Amino acid sequence: MRIFTCTPVAFGGGADFFARDSGLLCRGFQAIGCESMALMPGERKREDEADLIRTEFANLESVKWWRSQKLDAVVLYAWGSPKFRKVAAAIQKAGIFLVLNQDNGGLVSPLVGFRDWIEEQWILAGQGRGPGAWLRFLKLTLRGLSVGLFLTDPLRAAHLKQGDVIACVSPMASEHYQKLCRIYGGQDLAERIRLIPHAVESRFRYSGEQKRRQVACVGRWQDVLQKRPWLLMEVIGSLLATDEEIWVVIAGNPTAELETWHHSLPALQRDRVQVRGRVDRDELADILAESQLFYSPSAFESFGIAAAEALCSGCSVVAGRSVSMGGFEWFVSENSGKLAGTDDACGHLQTLRDELAKWKHGDRNPARIAATWSDRLHANKVAGAVIQCFRESVDLRDSRALPRGFRA
Repeated sequence: MRIFTCTPVAFGGGADFFARDSGLLCRGFQAIGCESMALMPGERKREDEADLIRTEFANLESVKWWRSQKLDAVVLYAWGSPKFRKVAAAIQKAGIFLVLNQDNGGLVSPLVGFRDWIEEQWILAGQGRGPGAWLRFLKLTLRGLSVGLFLTDPLRAAHLKQGDVIACVSPMASEHYQKLCRIYGGQDLAERIRLIPHAVESRFRYSGEQKRRQVACVGRWQDVLQKRPWLLMEVIGSLLATDEEIWVVIAGNPTAELETWHHSLPALQRDRVQVRGRVDRDELADILAESQLFYSPSAFESFGIAAAEALCSGCSVVAGRSVSMGGFEWFVSENSGKLAGTDDACGHLQTLRDELAKWKHGDRNPARIAATWSDRLHANKVAGAVIQCFRESVDLRDSRALPRGFRA
């Protein structure tokens, strides 16, 4: 089979691109024997890998160009965005089986559920924290209830209707999209929803390493509204003060405040915290393989790829429970973690303590956690799930017609 992935944005095409999302899924298809390349617009860059094709954006909206590629299927990472609906339409009209990846938690419209949607706008705006939070909340809400409902939603519907499969990255996101698609296009459109998570590199695995009483925290800490480093500092500071056996590794470029906090810790606590900054992928895999827990203080995540990597490494996961952390509801569902009952420092701290107690009492099995999630999330498994969708559509054809997008 010949299956390409496509991102209609001119990102870099180096090793980082092929470590996640559409680049990594391309490698997943290759691993199971498919001919696969990744597609992006723009001029070729020095760091671009050999299995990346660059083309003019106009070609991505051309039916003729897509037909010339002679593809069986495309996985399009375009977020269901109205801006890229013509790309989806061109692929569908070219007779190519089209999978539309939705990299979000599903609360993309007030139509999904007004109360949850409003709560997410509050979370995205910063939950009232910092200058301008209320103004951001007001702008997000007014835009969603005006431009969103009367312009963005119809155009998003036009985009989604081009897909043979609408791929959602978590069960909660799938539920939201099913509701939305019933409104957009009835039961036929809703039945195209499939749970297809983001892929994880095979380097994240568990091979029987000795797990130490260690918490791993990974994030873009300078993205303060989303990653909430202030909450990380408060929670980890309290944990260190009450647990003399705990070790903590914080990976990702730190904020100045995070570095100051680390330096200000009492010596015996500071020695048990490593603020490593940006680490390479092999180093991150080693950190996760030796840690018992992965802790995320994030306010929102579309999926949570670092948490997914931790699960494949045999860690359990702790985070806050909210409408904007739908992927984590799934991540803790296999005796593989716990979400805080309250999304605040007290709730997070108590949940970390509870989860550490589970490890101490033998109630967490790293080999079982890793096996369960690697079977779902490793790139070759996610690629296999896409292939299965393709085959199911072929099997459903009757004697007189092929399914939408299938190219004989």
